[in-house]
Amino acid sequence: MSTVLSIREDGVDVVYEGTEFELEVDLIEEATGKNYQDVTDHEILQIVAEDPDLSGEPRRVGDVL
Repeated sequence: MSTVLSIREDGVDVVYEGTEFELEVDLIEEATGKNYQDVTDHEILQIVAEDPDLSGEPRRVGDVL
């Protein structure tokens, strides 16, 4: 089952194995040790899933927004 990320200014909406939840900016920054704008989608996937599929090039949140 895939994980879907919807990146927003104030956090990320996640659908993981059929469960929907939100990751707030503060949580993402604390988990990665980076500014939210510099975090990549791959890093967010690693917060959510134990062994995520990291195919493709990582994209920075700042570039997505």
